[in-house]
Amino acid sequence: MSEADSTRTQRQHWDDTYRTHPGMYGSAPSAPAVHAAQAFRAAGAKRVLELAAGHGRDALYFARQGFTVLATDFSGVALDQIQRAAQAQGLATTVSTIVHDLRERLPLDDETVDAVFAHMALCMALSTKEIHAAVNEVRRVLRPGGQFVYTVRHTDDAHYGAGNPLGNEIFEHGGFAVHFFSRELVDRLADGWALDDVHTFEEGDLPRRLWRVTLVKPD
Repeated sequence: MSEADSTRTQRQHWDDTYRTHPGMYGSAPSAPAVHAAQAFRAAGAKRVLELAAGHGRDALYFARQGFTVLATDFSGVALDQIQRAAQAQGLATTVSTIVHDLRERLPLDDETVDAVFAHMALCMALSTKEIHAAVNEVRRVLRPGGQFVYTVRHTDDAHYGAGNPLGNEIFEHGGFAVHFFSRELVDRLADGWALDDVHTFEEGDLPRRLWRVTLVKPD
């Protein structure tokens, strides 16, 4: 399958998933988002960018915590759900959305956001080269001293090596393609950043095994 075909397949998969299961992850924020909100507030952040925000449980939580939020995702179906929920919760003026593929340049000027959050965004069906490019884009749009908190499934996860191997440490299981991170990749992505923390945690019924990584852009 070509890269373009893979992208279309994954986009259609997520559109269909969000359409069939609106609000599939619930309305409560993820544990990493709760942690990130505390860290962002302590650092004086005001404008937060969330990558691959899905149907918005974390983006809406950040807005309720007083941040101005830009939520991106490559599923327009998911972003429509965010917009409707923001309107219903009185957050329409503090939450904006834009369709964006992580393989592409972010539609933002340099150093225009205070903090960036990405829960399992970087471990989607992205090559290592594309992941590096995405992290470089985050560093470009983040102000000096700003934080980037991201989570990824790693090579100790029960699904690592299971399902259909797509190469580049990507495995498809149940229709979901996941790039499983090694610690070496985490360290390489931290080049040019201050690596503040790598926290191990579990999520879900499997459970999924993840790292929560905090990077700080040097002043």
